[in-house]
Amino acid sequence: MRPDLLRYAAELAKRGEPFALATVVRREAPSSARVGDAALVTRDGVFHGWVGGGCTHPTVVREALRTLEERAPRLVALSPVPSADRRPGVIPLLMSCHSGGSVDIYVEPVLPAPRLVVFGSSPVAQALIRLGKALGYAADVIDAEADRAGFPEADRVVTRAEALTHPAPRGAAGALVCAVVATMGQGDEEAVATAIGLEPAYLGLIASRKRFEQIGKTLRARGVSADALGSIRNPAGLDIGAQLPEEIALSILGEIVQLRRGGQERRAPAESSEAAVPAQAQDPICGMSVPAASTSLHAEFEGHTFYFCGVGCRERFLADPRRYTGVHP
Repeated sequence: MRPDLLRYAAELAKRGEPFALATVVRREAPSSARVGDAALVTRDGVFHGWVGGGCTHPTVVREALRTLEERAPRLVALSPVPSADRRPGVIPLLMSCHSGGSVDIYVEPVLPAPRLVVFGSSPVAQALIRLGKALGYAADVIDAEADRAGFPEADRVVTRAEALTHPAPRGAAGALVCAVVATMGQGDEEAVATAIGLEPAYLGLIASRKRFEQIGKTLRARGVSADALGSIRNPAGLDIGAQLPEEIALSILGEIVQLRRGGQERRAPAESSEAAVPAQAQDPICGMSVPAASTSLHAEFEGHTFYFCGVGCRERFLADPRRYTGVHP
């Protein structure tokens, strides 16, 4: 991979911004790509690098955005006759480059670490942060009396939730958020209400069922919806007979892993909107499917916007747009 791409990838990862890497793993002449050629696609669809002729770029961008949306890699094969290039585990796609050849590209998402937000400074809260960091989570603590000394592994220790977003960690909107209320009777209602406002994929409450009923009544009186309260896991964690703080933390993180790996995770709205696959348009010259996005090559004619796979198609269109649109004076 080119050094400039490596540096840019490292910069995006440091900022916690999702992106996708596309790498050529197989090619057949006369494709201009070479095995090992690579490109990086940002979450807003900007393409950097080289994986073959310009006509491959829109397809790679589209597939990259899909990997970000689905949080899973994919192997695509671009060839002039996709129906003749079907192989197990490979997605066949049309290669519209006039030069011919075919190319297989592995596209993988690089996502920010999931965030674990823990409310409270109890021993269970401390154990959650320790184990969460060991599992690769970015971990934050929210508690009015929280002390950094009690959470040496935490990324941030704040006294109120607003401090997590002012200033916001760059790229954090794209991360999966999991929250656990471990206040253990100290400001439970306020912590639960704040946690609900984070719209987490997982929200667990460490409290007895009786205490949860009391919390629910108080929050319903404040206008919190029944659906929001119904999404809370109580008692939090898998039933493994946990008693010690570390065991309780293990059971909760086990439940979070089960939820994530079971395909039931719900991504934050900001991420879904930013990584969503854009609408598609057809290149009027070669017929290739192209993202109908501002980052794609495009041209205006007679009040309509036309999108192109590459510079060549756009230039042919601009030379005689009526020929390709059927619009006559």
